Amino acid sequence: MTPTITAFAASPDRGQGLARDMRVRWALEEVGQPYKVRLLSFAEMKDPSHLALHPFGQIPTYEEGDLVLFETGSIVLHIADHHAGLLAANANARARAITWMFAAVNTVEPPILDLATAKLLEGDRPWTMERLPLVEHRVRGRLDQLSARLGDTLWLDDAFSAGDLMMVHVLQRLKPSGLLNGYPNLSAYVARAEARPAYERAFRAQLAVFTSKPSTG
Repeated sequence: MTPTITAFAASPDRGQGLARDMRVRWALEEVGQPYKVRLLSFAEMKDPSHLALHPFGQIPTYEEGDLVLFETGSIVLHIADHHAGLLAANANARARAITWMFAAVNTVEPPILDLATAKLLEGDRPWTMERLPLVEHRVRGRLDQLSARLGDTLWLDDAFSAGDLMMVHVLQRLKPSGLLNGYPNLSAYVARAEARPAYERAFRAQLAVFTSKPSTG
């Protein structure tokens, strides 16, 4: 059965691959699973029909027969669980990859999102200039730890996994800030993942949504 995912009809990132449907597109491309995409406007994301799929009115969602999922970690784990390619057959390696998935969204991403909020949504607040260095310090703290753990290895474990997929997409949000430039091994890690054919296919698919129609959001 071909799954259907939802995505922005007019992505705020202007097709740069930062919207969260990218994680799901990438996972599906990695495992060779065809999929359909239903594009939603911001207004449609608040419609009762979409809220029945995603109670918080966001994207992406994942529909496969009677199964409906939201939250990218859950969706990517489901894909990896049912298709070869993103989780190792070895039980311990599999558990480690899932741990890195959780680490990406629960430990590394929160301060990065806090930084984006401080710059994009709170930039005009009088206290932003005092708060921003503190937020950047927290981000660098996480990057220090992740960089030390990755070292000079190619991936977080022996082979590319769903953990790397989630972690790389989280790190990509730092590109506009330039903070990632201070960590050559993390920058190279992201570049390796972006060079994967599955990533390139997913990126082109998401970019095509933006380039095929004028932005309305």
